[in-house]
Amino acid sequence: MNSPNPYAPPRSNVVDVVADSDDLELAGAGVRLGAYIIDSILGTLVTIVLAVAIYLSLDNEAGPGAGIAWLIFLVSASVLIWFNVLYVIRNGQSVAKKWLGIKVVRSDGSPASLGRIFWLRNVVNSLITSIFGLYFFVDSLLIFSDSRQCVHDRIADTIVVVA
Repeated sequence: MNSPNPYAPPRSNVVDVVADSDDLELAGAGVRLGAYIIDSILGTLVTIVLAVAIYLSLDNEAGPGAGIAWLIFLVSASVLIWFNVLYVIRNGQSVAKKWLGIKVVRSDGSPASLGRIFWLRNVVNSLITSIFGLYFFVDSLLIFSDSRQCVHDRIADTIVVVA
């Protein structure tokens, strides 16, 4: 019985296409630090607007200032989140990484997904930092290793490269 089964699913050879990681140039520690600082400043500015909105909301004499502050907070937070998500989906970049010409990819050079970047690089990293305060320093210092991978890069199996 060498005749093919007419009810069997079709078969085909599929070859995965993966970017050649030899062509990737790792981003330097300075530019990664710069991107972190810029992203932190942007997040801090949005947080300051939130603090002002909360403060004005608690002040009964603030009048329409509280509503305007809340509106500015909602718009600025939405815009920052929108652009970060858009850039991460498109090319593995935050706003600052886009400005500085670097991006996050998988260690094999393939694109890193939004979920991988958000959950493994950011959420898990933040949880570990909140439990072990010194973890942040260890994580940051590993940028000077040969692979230039911080702990959160190793957890997410990512590298940061020149875009």
